[in-house]
Amino acid sequence: MTEWKVICRVEDIPVLGARRVSRPQGMDVAVFRNSEDKVFALLDRCPHKGGPLSQGIVFGSSVACPLHNWTIGLDDGCARGADEGCTPKFSSRIEAGKVFLDAHELATLALDVQPPHAGPGTSSGAVGGQSLAVQAAPSA
Repeated sequence: MTEWKVICRVEDIPVLGARRVSRPQGMDVAVFRNSEDKVFALLDRCPHKGGPLSQGIVFGSSVACPLHNWTIGLDDGCARGADEGCTPKFSSRIEAGKVFLDAHELATLALDVQPPHAGPGTSSGAVGGQSLAVQAAPSA
């Protein structure tokens, strides 16, 4: 039997917006609300370049990634159109105005997915097909 964890009230999620749910391990989960007050939950990471889906624009039953405008289906976590890839989906439900997520999935699903790395901590890169090592700037 599924154990459900109360996350928030439906009203705590903006219409056509999202809230992030932190987990002790693994990346955050984005909980979305569409214009019909349906709630969906996905790992807060676009399958393309790791953009934060919780910061995207919700329309219908999809979200547009804020980095490169990929359209991700909220019902299955998969890219739409010509784009390919999926992000993990978490089971959700609404009862008496409260949003619930599957506690087992929160504790076990997609724990191995790493957040994207960029900026000074990046250890390698490529420019024009040529690979190169990247080092952080020396500290003052």
